[in-house]
Amino acid sequence: MRTHRLKLLIPFVLAALFVASCSTSPTGRSQMIWKSDAELAAESARAFNQMRAGMPLTTDRKTIDFVACVAEAVVAVLEPPYSDFEWELAIFDSESVNAFAMPGGKIGVLSGILEITENQHQLATVIGHEIAHVTARHSNERASRASLTGVGINVAAIILGGGHRGATYTAQQALGAGAAMGISLPHTRSQESEADIIGLEYMAKAGFDPRESVPLWQRMDASSDKKPAEFLSTHPASETRIENLVSEWQKVLPLYNQAQAEGRVPDCKK
Repeated sequence: MRTHRLKLLIPFVLAALFVASCSTSPTGRSQMIWKSDAELAAESARAFNQMRAGMPLTTDRKTIDFVACVAEAVVAVLEPPYSDFEWELAIFDSESVNAFAMPGGKIGVLSGILEITENQHQLATVIGHEIAHVTARHSNERASRASLTGVGINVAAIILGGGHRGATYTAQQALGAGAAMGISLPHTRSQESEADIIGLEYMAKAGFDPRESVPLWQRMDASSDKKPAEFLSTHPASETRIENLVSEWQKVLPLYNQAQAEGRVPDCKK
């Protein structure tokens, strides 16, 4: 009898798993989602708080105002449920060239990236890209993949690092993990391309010039020759990427022009 019940239970579990995992990204890409938004938001909140407690925060008022100005402008154009989040921003005093966003509404900017971004538009490119990873539920995909395949990972460090190897290492240090993580789960190429597209829309709707995305990625790529840019560890700025960005201008420039016409003209001073 016990064996019979088990046989009946297996199809039910598989069916439930299938239903829970079927999802579609904002660009129409099929996703496998198992980890819930609430579950990851709780993990992210713990990791974010531990990182803030374990790493030095920027105290320069001008830097704080500049980054907050850009981040607030981008967040302001999000739609529900993400517009309902109480977004938090932390600016870490670090030479690391990186930024991240986490489920539940957490944004982290490492000050080293400000040496690469020349203006508010280029920083908006970075922040829009990272927020897009959240709204497209890329962290859910990565965590779900690890969960369903039985891979043992430090979920907090993975989320905190945004999937970038260098940032994950920094996150582990901040979390006091001690030992190196066994496996990291970087964003896939399709996720990076998707974040580029969605991020461009966000920055354009906020009134930032999406054309600045091209010199930003060019500068980011060039900077990696001098010191590693963790932000590019899984999505190098190639000619193909630049072409893809330019191909989106026909769609996002009208959004930018509309934002300007409606008075969304950010004036964030670096």
